[in-house]
Amino acid sequence: MSLTIRPAQPADAELIFALVRELADYEKLQGEVDATPEAIAAALFAPAPRLFCDIAEWQGEAAGFAVWFLNFSTFRGRHGIYLEDLFVRPAYRGKGIGKALMRRLAQHCVERDLARFEWAVLDWNAPSIAFYQSVGAQVMDAWKICRLSGPALKSFANGTRS
Repeated sequence: MSLTIRPAQPADAELIFALVRELADYEKLQGEVDATPEAIAAALFAPAPRLFCDIAEWQGEAAGFAVWFLNFSTFRGRHGIYLEDLFVRPAYRGKGIGKALMRRLAQHCVERDLARFEWAVLDWNAPSIAFYQSVGAQVMDAWKICRLSGPALKSFANGTRS
């Protein structure tokens, strides 16, 4: 086995964007992607970034990635990690790469005394749900994700929707 996990570098912007598009294809959400490699690079490699990415390489080839940021628990009084995206290319699945990416983030939490490690999963993605449960994750069925975006976000922000 030759697995390397490394922090993303500015030269990885095109690769990260390609992985985002592959993830969108897998999740059948291609129409939701309006990011660009430049936007991703600006977020990841700003002078004080608030978004982070780890790249998994299998025998020197890009196999997957984890994109994450810090969140905050007022109940715990500490930051945590929110995993925005985890994706392993189909040819590399079953090699422990997803688990290794997640373990790296869990270690990051423990080393820095972060309160928790959270993410969302689509309800139809049974293989991922089973995987997450196998590593000890609690699937929070009582919680629902709420989102304002696009026209609804603008309408609410400018007061035309109360």
